[in-house]
Amino acid sequence: MKLLIVEDEKKTGEYLTKGLTEAGFVVDLADNGLNGYHLAMTGDYDLIILDIMLPD
Repeated sequence: MKLLIVEDEKKTGEYLTKGLTEAGFVVDLADNGLNGYHLAMTGDYDLIILDIMLPD
């Protein structure tokens, strides 16, 4: 299963990525809304985990 995480807080994004990768998921991490949008529109993700408090 391929996941996209969009999280602007570095520590939280890394924590989620590490845990989900160890659980067997393929994870891409975007550190802002613009990068997340680009990845979401060009990638084939089964699930997107989106921070609702992104600054951009």
